Amino acid sequence: MTRHVKLFLIRHGETVDNVAQVYAGSRDSVLTNHGFQQATRLGLHFSSLGLCFTQIYSSHLQRASKTAGLIREAQVRTQISSSSACGVPTVVQLPILMEKDFGSNEGKKWYEKPSESIEPRQGEKNLLRFVDVESKDSMAQRADAFLDDHLLRLFDDTSESAKRIVAVVSHGMMLSMLWKRLLLRLPSKSVTFSPELAANPRISLDHLGAWSNTGYMELDMEWAESSETNVAVSTSTSSTWQNDTALEEVGDQSGIQPLTQSDTSIREQGHSIPLASKLVSPKLAQGWRTSIQTINGKSHLQGIKRTGGGVGSARHDASQKKIDNFFKRRRTD
Repeated sequence: MTRHVKLFLIRHGETVDNVAQVYAGSRDSVLTNHGFQQATRLGLHFSSLGLCFTQIYSSHLQRASKTAGLIREAQVRTQISSSSACGVPTVVQLPILMEKDFGSNEGKKWYEKPSESIEPRQGEKNLLRFVDVESKDSMAQRADAFLDDHLLRLFDDTSESAKRIVAVVSHGMMLSMLWKRLLLRLPSKSVTFSPELAANPRISLDHLGAWSNTGYMELDMEWAESSETNVAVSTSTSSTWQNDTALEEVGDQSGIQPLTQSDTSIREQGHSIPLASKLVSPKLAQGWRTSIQTINGKSHLQGIKRTGGGVGSARHDASQKKIDNFFKRRRTD
């Protein structure tokens, strides 16, 4: 038997903090009007490709959950209009998929000197309530928790359809970490590039670049019962760390699943860090072969223009009416 998983690692749409150029990791920033249009375009793009997502995961922050909700909404509309048998999954919000917490740098301009480069004087941390930046190990623990407790369980499940299409909507730096930790779980020499991507030289698998707003990475993963498995694990752990200053809207959306108890948070260093176990040796996705089909896919953004007059960069308000709603349609007798 052959099993397939098509995996999309997706960054949320543009946020007000992206536009303001401030650090936004744990800050629950909202989409701009332009970011809302980006996410809407992405959902329509996936639907036009005939994709039927079987699972949709997202960070619990608004910018990610709203982006995921718009992807789901496009699938709902396609199902209704085409009477498709394709089901529509709920969006599972997971705090472990949130962005890196920038601590005391949250809300500060990118060009301001980061607090982590300054050694606070004795007593200064308590006086100023200084909060450290989240460590790479902490992010890796969260990535491991998602992969082992959610994603890899789909690989082992043979009770349902042999083909799954999975969307994971998160943040730039967290997506880079997810990819790096997933790569450690794939058998050595089992990951390849599509012919189109292979034509462009790449430094290494774990240096694939940054994610644009609503940019996505597409992976085709296949397991065959007769596959010979090479169990060697890549030892490379280097990664290009990119600033991600986007924020997210969650909002009350139909199809959004409440946070699960297994993904609760603990208070650490004065801020909320999702609960995750300590780093352990990753288990391999034995027998699986992976082809990278798309890196930072943005074809859905072709032709999109930011609304002028500051409207495009303004906070998206779902209660706002479109301009055509203010005009009566002309009768066509």
